[in-house]
Amino acid sequence: MNLERLLTQLGGDEGRRKKPYRDTVGKLTIGVGRNLDDRGLRDDEIDLMLKNDVAESIGECRRLFRMFDSLSAVRQEVLVNMMFNLGFSRLAGFRRMHAALEEGNFVEASRQMLDSKWASDVGARADRLANAMRTGAF
Repeated sequence: MNLERLLTQLGGDEGRRKKPYRDTVGKLTIGVGRNLDDRGLRDDEIDLMLKNDVAESIGECRRLFRMFDSLSAVRQEVLVNMMFNLGFSRLAGFRRMHAALEEGNFVEASRQMLDSKWASDVGARADRLANAMRTGAF
């Protein structure tokens, strides 16, 4: 069997889609014919996507927060967690938290995290992350 030829054929026959779509029989599909309704994802595929998404979130945090690399590991994790959840545009809207971080005022940054719609949306997650931002420990 010529695996490369088969992969090329399948890519041509099935198409290559980066976003989910409904196939001709209504199944949620992604990539090269991956039927998410029936097959879903394997754990190793989920882990790969998570690692890629976290790497992207770290890069976005470095772009948004000049001081990111000078923060403790715990505080970096808090910001990456928020970036992962909110995305760049929404996290950029936390201007008072950002200003507090620039001043090294982690108590105020924590306060600003909790004074948001995001905090009410995610509940205990916000409480845990704000506490970690304030104390520097999980």
